[in-house]
Formats: sequence, C-alpha cells, structure tokens
Amino acid sequence: MQVCVVYAPAARQVHEVTLTLDAPCSVLTALQQSGLLRRFPELDDPTILLGVWGHQASLKKLLHDQDRVEIYRLLRVDPKVARRERFVKQGARTTGLFVKKRAGAKAGY
Repeated sequence: MQVCVVYAPAARQVHEVTLTLDAPCSVLTALQQSGLLRRFPELDDPTILLGVWGHQASLKKLLHDQDRVEIYRLLRVDPKVARRERFVKQGARTTGLFVKKRAGAKAGY
C-alpha cells in the first residue's frame, strides 16, 4: 500500500515522502520509514501532533492505502494576536471592509 508522510518545518517549506509499505501499517511505522525523524530531530517529541487527512491520529492508528500522514508543528503566535498586529500595522482604513466604500456610504458598508 502507498502512504504519504508530510511535514512543513516552516512556512512555504514542505517535505513530502511517498512510501510503499506492507498492509498492516501504523502511523508510527510510516514515520520511522519516512526518514523525517532522522532529518528533523525536533520531531522526536512525545507531544507532537499527528493527523491522517486532517484528523488527529495516534501513533497506533492503522493506515489504509493512499492515506496522508501529516505532522503538525506548534503555533508560534496566537492567530488572533497576529491578525490584530497585522491590522494595526496596515492601518484601519486599508483592510477588510474598509477598503471598498460606496460614494456617500458609511465606512464599512
């Protein structure tokens, strides 16, 4: 069966490994066979989050043919805080609802 293991250590940087494995295969086996654990030592952490096709999975989960194992990295910044900082940096009148304004209308409409 074919399984794909994907890890993105940074933005716009994706490492994808396609493996051919024997039928009873777990997420742990796919990770070990992919070689990503050797290339990225930070992945050897028991708290790392994994998923199969966007759904959180454990290391013991059995995989099916054509499954995609995803290794998730932790967020460095809270998304709400990042959005707020971008909004402040760009200015209140140049983003979101405030970009387009009909003649004679209130701001945001």
